Amino acid sequence: MDTLDLNVCYEQLGFTEAPFRMTPDTDYFFRSPQHLQALAHLRFGIASGELTMLTGEVGVGKTLVCRYLLRHPPKGIRFAYLLNPDQSYVDLLGSIYRDLTGQVPEDHGLGALQRRLSHVLLKLAGQDERVAVLVDEAHRLGGKMLEGLRLLSNLDTEKEKLMCLLFVGQPELERTLSHRVLRPLSQRISVRFRLKPFDCRETMDYIRHRLLIADPRTRFQFPPAVMMLTHYLSGGVPRRINQLCHRSLLAAYASRRFHVSLRMVLRARREIIGLT
Repeated sequence: MDTLDLNVCYEQLGFTEAPFRMTPDTDYFFRSPQHLQALAHLRFGIASGELTMLTGEVGVGKTLVCRYLLRHPPKGIRFAYLLNPDQSYVDLLGSIYRDLTGQVPEDHGLGALQRRLSHVLLKLAGQDERVAVLVDEAHRLGGKMLEGLRLLSNLDTEKEKLMCLLFVGQPELERTLSHRVLRPLSQRISVRFRLKPFDCRETMDYIRHRLLIADPRTRFQFPPAVMMLTHYLSGGVPRRINQLCHRSLLAAYASRRFHVSLRMVLRARREIIGLT
């Protein structure tokens, strides 16, 4: 079934758009207590200039929190967003420079990049702007790269930090930072938060939230028992919830129904994990 066919399905089910897409769409940001706490921790790290770390298992919504923060930035903050940190240190500095200036550095040498970044940070500080470097997928960074970023964050004036670092990644990042050689960096991370999967009530509220955002007038339903089963099968992980609900919704369309049944959710689970 191609994209056009899927759009027809959603329209006939009463939706203006797909309610359970896998992309980190900030219009669907679910303001659960812990996601709001994660956002508050990142904002506090920016305000205080402290090194900050947000961790969580795959699919719990870390990137969506990052995108929401970028869409609603604190006043006077300019972001450099590193979505793919799996690059050389020089390339990483170049990415930061491009995000901050919108320009490609002429000299790609390490020393030249460091001097240019220092100049940019001082110039922005003179304009009452501070820099936040948000590193998504930070668990993919090696020890040398993490240490290099720590040294870069040492740039400051007598009164304030010119740049703060926000590390966002899977729990492997915590284990990497526990190594003795990275103790100086780990000790400087004073703002930490770990996102966890939803409990059953949060899962049910999350499903209702996405249905409401997709179309407030829809009459499509996920009965309570279906949502509880979805929570059990997904473990409360938002990405898995989306997968199950998306497959179940299409099954309902194929059956010409405006509600999901328990059997549809179980079938969706089998399809997702590759069972017949």
